[in-house]
Amino acid sequence: MLAQQLVNGVTQGSIYALVAIGFVLIFGTLNLVSFAHGETFMLGAFIGFWVIKILNLPLLAALLLAFAGGWLIGMLTELLAFRTLRGATHMPPLLVTIGLSIMLKEFAGVWFGYENRSMPSFYTQTFAIGNVQISLLQIIVLLTVAVLVGLLQLLVYKTKIGMAMRAVSQDYRMAGLLGVNINFLFNFSFALASALGAVAGVLVAVYYNAVSPLMGSVPGLKGFVTCVFGGLTSIPGAIFAGLLLGVIENLTVEFIGSGYRDTIAFLILIFVLFIRPQGLMGKKMKVY
Repeated sequence: MLAQQLVNGVTQGSIYALVAIGFVLIFGTLNLVSFAHGETFMLGAFIGFWVIKILNLPLLAALLLAFAGGWLIGMLTELLAFRTLRGATHMPPLLVTIGLSIMLKEFAGVWFGYENRSMPSFYTQTFAIGNVQISLLQIIVLLTVAVLVGLLQLLVYKTKIGMAMRAVSQDYRMAGLLGVNINFLFNFSFALASALGAVAGVLVAVYYNAVSPLMGSVPGLKGFVTCVFGGLTSIPGAIFAGLLLGVIENLTVEFIGSGYRDTIAFLILIFVLFIRPQGLMGKKMKVY
C-alpha cells in the first residue's frame, strides 16, 4: 500500500506543482501573489467540461482550449486589473486578487450553477506493476505535466523571451532601461501562468471526475503552499515541493486519516515560514 500511495502522491503532487509554477511566474515577474489563480484553475476545468461533455471532443482538445482560454483570462486580468497598480505597495494588488477571486467564483456559480457536475469516465484502463496499480489516466496526467514543465524550462532558459523574463524578475526597471518591453513581459508571464493553471484544472476535473465553481479554492491554496514551500521564485523548487506535498498528503491519508489531508499542507506552510521563510530552493529577499 505504501508504494501505491507514493504513485498516487506523485500524480497529485504533479498537479500541485503545475499550479505552483503559475504562482512562481506571477511573483517572479510582477512581485505579486495572485489569490485569483485558483479561480483560473476552476474556469479551466469548466472549459474542459464543456469541450469533453458538451462538444464530445477528446482530452487533448480540452487541454489545448483550456490553455488558450486561461491565456486569454490572464492577458485580460493583467491588462485591466494590475497594469494600473504597477509600482503600488503590496496591499492594493493583493486586495484586487481577492476581489477578483470572489467575482470569478460568483460568475461561474451564476453561469454554470453551484452544483457539482460529473465528467465522463474514460482512460480507466489500469496496469499492474507488482502490487501497484497505475491507471492510464495517471500516466496521462504525469506525461502532460512533464511535457509542460519541459517546454517551460526550454522557454525560460533557452530563448530570448526567457532571458528577458529572468532579467525582468531581477530588476524590471533596469530591464526596461535596457530595452526590454516590460509591459509585454508582464502580460506574457501572467497569461502563461494562467494558462498552466487552466490546464491543471482540466487534469483535476478529469482525474476526480467532477467540476464545480468552488473547486479552485483548495487547489489554489495548495498551489500557494507549494510555491512558498519550494521558494517563491524557484520553478525547480515548485516542482519538488509539489511532488513532496502530494506524497505527504497521500501518506497522511494512509496512516492517519483522510480528514487530515488538508491540515498537513497548512502545517507545512507554517513550519516553512518559521524555519526557512525563503522556501527550500528560494533565495532570501530584502523587505523594504
